[in-house]
Amino acid sequence: MPRPVLLVIAHGSRDPRHAATVHALTERVRAERPGLRVQTAFLEFNAPSVPRVLECLAAEGADEVVALPLLLTRAFHAKTDIPSVLREARARLPRLRIRQAGVLGPSPLLGVTLARRLREAGVRPGDLPRTGLVLASAGSTDPEAIAVIAEIARELRHTGWCAVRPAFASAPLPRTEDAVRALRADGVERVAVAPYVIAPGRLPDRIAAGAEAAGADVLADVLGPAPELARLLLTRYDEARVPVGASLSA
Repeated sequence: MPRPVLLVIAHGSRDPRHAATVHALTERVRAERPGLRVQTAFLEFNAPSVPRVLECLAAEGADEVVALPLLLTRAFHAKTDIPSVLREARARLPRLRIRQAGVLGPSPLLGVTLARRLREAGVRPGDLPRTGLVLASAGSTDPEAIAVIAEIARELRHTGWCAVRPAFASAPLPRTEDAVRALRADGVERVAVAPYVIAPGRLPDRIAAGAEAAGADVLADVLGPAPELARLLLTRYDEARVPVGASLSA
């Protein structure tokens, strides 16, 4: 049986770095699993659109697609926007089977990716006992998404950091600069900021500006096309295409 096409659905951005990062990540996914067809589509700002890619796949005779939201939490885009687009596509393209995979987080692989970016930014294991961490995400009005970020911050506190605080670039407070200053007020000697976002853009830039304004000692890069993130995409793809308990032989 042919393997379903993996369709990675990104939000999109006017910032060209966003699409470039998404394409670099999908290239890494292709390299991780040769022979798997991997397509990229965007909800807005960038081409191709999700409906356009699905129409092309159907016209080419594809039987099945796993649509994977390139999102870290289950918020509005994962719960509403993407299901709506896919529902409309199923109605127009009844011969094309479309499954929606789960969002990427939470996952231990995301923690490994965060650690990679912090290490690349200069944080060493011996620094953690005197370093506070700001886990800076894009933010959401969805309580489930906010709760996930708070839980990740709580888990990170048990990995050696002297303190961990969540921060958000939009919607809820605190902002990155607020979290950095709060750690300083608590007496934390050194502060690192880790953007919990996949690709560059307006909100990651806001995180970076907040870190600089508050005098953070370390600013890590976005998660980007890390090998762990590519493996996580394939994990979510496999989970979506194979029922629980079934054999993964294709």
